Amino acid sequence: MRRNRWGAVWAAVLCILLCSCSTSTGYSRQHTVALVAKSTKTEFWLSVFAGAEAAATEYNLKLTIIGPNTEEDYEAQNQMVTDAVNEGAEAIVFSAIDYENNAAAIDAAAQNGVKIVAIDSNVDSEAVSTYIGTDNYAAGQMAAQAALERVKTPLKVGIVNYDISSANGQEREQGAVDAFTASNRAEVVSVINTLAEARHAKMDTISLLTTHPEINVLLAFNEPTSVGAAQAIEQMGLSETVFLLGFDSNVDTVDGLQEGSVDALIVQNPYAMGYLGVESAYKLLIGQSSGMERIVDTSTQIVDRNNLFDVDSQKALFAFDSR
Repeated sequence: MRRNRWGAVWAAVLCILLCSCSTSTGYSRQHTVALVAKSTKTEFWLSVFAGAEAAATEYNLKLTIIGPNTEEDYEAQNQMVTDAVNEGAEAIVFSAIDYENNAAAIDAAAQNGVKIVAIDSNVDSEAVSTYIGTDNYAAGQMAAQAALERVKTPLKVGIVNYDISSANGQEREQGAVDAFTASNRAEVVSVINTLAEARHAKMDTISLLTTHPEINVLLAFNEPTSVGAAQAIEQMGLSETVFLLGFDSNVDTVDGLQEGSVDALIVQNPYAMGYLGVESAYKLLIGQSSGMERIVDTSTQIVDRNNLFDVDSQKALFAFDSR
């Protein structure tokens, strides 16, 4: 009887110790996180997903990645947020297509106890615990400054932006316009908003450059618009006369850097956005949010023909397996 009693005691102690260790490491059960992106098709988002999946593996999370067919369909995003909540997501990592019109869905998710992390493009909601992404105003200024340093004649600027309701694109535009205005040697001739799809961006850029042949500097503010603008410049034979600065990394724009249709790229760190977004969701779920910053600025850098093959540039351009 005594032996059985002590055996039961030691079994209880062992159980308590194991439960304690499991709780302290945060791996007592598998948490569920949904990443709701703007798109699932571009190289930018594929890099975000690679970072997110790495973090999910490291922290033993069940990760679902979803996004609409186009970067303009905020209503589809809202439905995806609602569906994720109904399917048991405990945290949502979110990139807003529409700063204002995505807010109600995010607020509703938070009211159901879901933790919210914003990446890449923020949303107008107090429920966001942290935003992880580029300082977009500063990136716009960086783009303008790169053009000002590389083009010595007076600048006649055209801007190819995407959805007018997307916070990150508008912040980039404002940063660029402010920097150009402060320079006293640049005029922003025209700003257009096009679909975040290369074919549409190409057609709209051709129309822009046809209407305003005086433009000698062109800025495009995300991956699809940069690809479309590069294709337009190549088709119109303007590689020698129009300086194109684009955003993000794509096979077409990297080829354009070598061939002349693209002059410089502002390269973000989408892998870090995905990794840190999911990592932050995990920390919120296990109660480790103390000291978490409201805004985390991921890195950006300029890549041009002079530094294209530098190690740092190659890591930035092809960042699927590095943070």
